[in-house]
Amino acid sequence: MAVYTHVSAEALAAFLTRFDVGELMSVKGIAEGVENSNYLIETTQDRFILTLYEKRVDAADLPFFMALLDHLDAKGLPVPPAIKDRHGEEIHELAGRPACLIKFLPGVSLSHPTPDQARAAGAALGRLHLAVADFEPIRANSMGIDSWGPLFERCGPALDDIQPGLHDEVEEIVAAVHAEWPGANSLPVGAIHADLFPDNVLMRGNTVTGLIDFYFACTDFRAYDLAVMHGAWAFDAAGTRYDAKVGDALIEGYRDIVTLMPAELDALPALARGACLRFFLSRAWDWLNIPGDALVTRKDPIAYLRRYRHYAAGGGWA
Repeated sequence: MAVYTHVSAEALAAFLTRFDVGELMSVKGIAEGVENSNYLIETTQDRFILTLYEKRVDAADLPFFMALLDHLDAKGLPVPPAIKDRHGEEIHELAGRPACLIKFLPGVSLSHPTPDQARAAGAALGRLHLAVADFEPIRANSMGIDSWGPLFERCGPALDDIQPGLHDEVEEIVAAVHAEWPGANSLPVGAIHADLFPDNVLMRGNTVTGLIDFYFACTDFRAYDLAVMHGAWAFDAAGTRYDAKVGDALIEGYRDIVTLMPAELDALPALARGACLRFFLSRAWDWLNIPGDALVTRKDPIAYLRRYRHYAAGGGWA
C-alpha cells in the first residue's frame, strides 16, 4: 500500500455518495507498500479502505481479483471483498484511476512473528488453497518466472548503482533459477495469493483475522505460494537472520491443512530461490524508479539477495 494519487476530501465525499456507507468523517493516506494508492476511510457508519490502482495493476485484471475475493469471502475466509455500490458495481473510477472501496478488517500486521503466529498463518494459506479448488477463473502470473529475465534487462547496469557488482551477480542468479525451475505440469496449480508477507496478514494474538492485498493473485504452482511466504516470514526484514522455528512452524501449519506431494517438497528450495529473485527484481526496479514525491515506503532489494544466498547455501529447511 502507498499513496501516489492524491484525492481531495471533496472528491472523496462525492465518491462515497454512490454507496450506502454513510458520510465521510476522516481520511488518512497509508504509506506502507509500493503498488497502489490506499486511504483509510472513516464514515458515519464504519471504516473502509479506498484503493486506487496504479500502473502496475492492469485494470483488466480487477475482475479476477474481485471474483477471487468474493469467492473466498463466500467460503468464510477472512478476506476483504469490495463494497458494491447501489447498482451492484465494485469497480469504479476516481481521480483518473480505477478504484474500489474495500471492507476494513480488524487486526494488526506483524513485524516479528512468533512460531505460533507463523503456524496460524501457514494454516490460513492452506485453507485458502483448499477454498479455491473450485475457483474457475485463471490469471497468468504477471510477476512469474517469464517476467524475471526481462525485468533484469530493464534494470540493467543501473543495478550497480544499488551495490557495485550487483548486475553480474544477479545475471548468474537469473540463469541458475531458470535452469532449476520445475516444469509447467510437474506440480499442482491453482489460484494463489503470491504475496502473503506478514504485512498482508492481520492478526489478533495468534489468530488470523485478515488476508489482504490480493493484487498479485494469479494461477501458478501452489507450492510457490508457500515458498514466497516462507522467505517473507522466516527472515528478519534485512534478510540477515533466519529463524528456523518460525520457518518450520509456517510449513507445519500449512501441512496441517494441505498434504504436500513429494514433488512439491522436493521443489520448495528451488521455488524459494525463485521467489527471492522475483522480490529482489521488483524491489530493485522500484528502488530505481519510484517518484521522489510519492508517499511510499521504499523497500531494500538487497534484503532479498541475502535470502537468496541463504537458500542457495542449503539453508532454510528442516
